[in-house]
Formats: sequence, C-alpha cells, structure tokens
Amino acid sequence: MESTNGINYFDQAIDDYKRGTTKLQDQLPEMMRGFFHFTEEAFKEGSIDRKTKQLMALAISIYAQDEYCIIYHTKGAVEHGADKKEIMETLAISTALGGGAAFAQAVTLAIDTYDHYQERMH
Repeated sequence: MESTNGINYFDQAIDDYKRGTTKLQDQLPEMMRGFFHFTEEAFKEGSIDRKTKQLMALAISIYAQDEYCIIYHTKGAVEHGADKKEIMETLAISTALGGGAAFAQAVTLAIDTYDHYQERMH
C-alpha cells in the first residue's frame, strides 16, 4: 500500500508511532523508561519464543482493533520467522473471538502488512 507521495503506509505508520513515543518520552522520561523496560522484558525469549509472543500480540491487537499494533506486531512476527499459515491461523483465532470488526482488520490491514513485510524481507 503506497501513498500518493511514494511513502509506504506501513513504514510510515511505524515511524509515526516512534515519533509520538519520542515526544512522550521527552516529557515523561522516567515513566517511559519503566514502560519500555516492562515491554522489553515481556517480549524477550523465555518459555514462549519471540515469534509466538509476536503472534499473540498480533491476535490481541486485532481483537482490540489497534491499527498501529496490528502493523507493528505483524512486522515483528515476520521478522521472527512467522510464515503465512501461522499468520492466517492467528487471524482466525482473533476473529473467532472478536467477531466482524476483528475480521475486517484481519482480512485487510493484517494481511496487507504481512504481504508487504514478507516480500520486503525475503
């Protein structure tokens, strides 16, 4: 999905998220340091591998209809080796619990994001 000025929508969304995060971090450095530490620890390899954690986060993001997180965690799943079948099963689980709104996010944004990063990284 390309915008009219040639900037990729998915990468632009991630850049927008990072830019907003930086603004909040500038204003609340201690609070954000704690948030980032917690998040980094949650996504570290443990009993559950990183790919599975990204797939879990993707399912929750779809259920919550959080477009930025859908893009971010789809990209993360691809980066950690998730294949199309794993993505599709994750989408199916999320939509089974989330209904029509989750289904709409899954079959559009999540699939388009997966296709973009899968093509770009491989």
